[in-house]
Amino acid sequence: MIWQKIACIVIGYLFGLFQTAFIIGKMHNIDIRDYGSGNSGTTNAMRTLGKKYGIITYFGDALKAVFAVILTYFLFRNVCGNEGMLIALYTGLGTILGHNFPFYMHFHGGKGIAATSGVLLSLAIFDWKFVVLGAITFFVALALTKYVSFSSLCMITGFFIEMIVWGQLDMVHYLNADEKLEAYILVGIITVLSFIRHKDNIKRLANGTERKIGEKKEA
Repeated sequence: MIWQKIACIVIGYLFGLFQTAFIIGKMHNIDIRDYGSGNSGTTNAMRTLGKKYGIITYFGDALKAVFAVILTYFLFRNVCGNEGMLIALYTGLGTILGHNFPFYMHFHGGKGIAATSGVLLSLAIFDWKFVVLGAITFFVALALTKYVSFSSLCMITGFFIEMIVWGQLDMVHYLNADEKLEAYILVGIITVLSFIRHKDNIKRLANGTERKIGEKKEA
């Protein structure tokens, strides 16, 4: 199903091109990338345009991943048989790539966290454990540290670890022995992409200058 996998990435990428924060910014006559962190994502939208638009941005970016997975699942489920989870992961990777690197924005988009959480949410079709553990990991880390970036990376790292551990314990449905390594690689790529896009946040976390949620920027 090589061509189906390529099609999933392409379809996901096209969905990922829907840049919620960028579109909302244009409705307010600004380019969101000229403000705050310079990214077209949820956190920057919230800090630049307010909580309401931050929430809208999150759901817009998360749901585009869900809709993309639903579309490819119904397009290819009869062709790919039980490989539904791989369809979701290939589509999710494409969506994240489209969100992070939109060609019409000179490949300068968001950091992919909302889109990644949408990929996690879409996996509920196959295995609810990823959604529940992902949410718990994020909100516990956020409650303890107040750092959105750190909590996001914890969630994604947890996703990678869970996929491998549960996969090796045969606790992941819709993945047979031949598909496990492929799934590990896909989730690994998604994890690496998240860390690359958060390299500046990681530097600020290391030197103690990363802003906490609700913290005002110093004048």
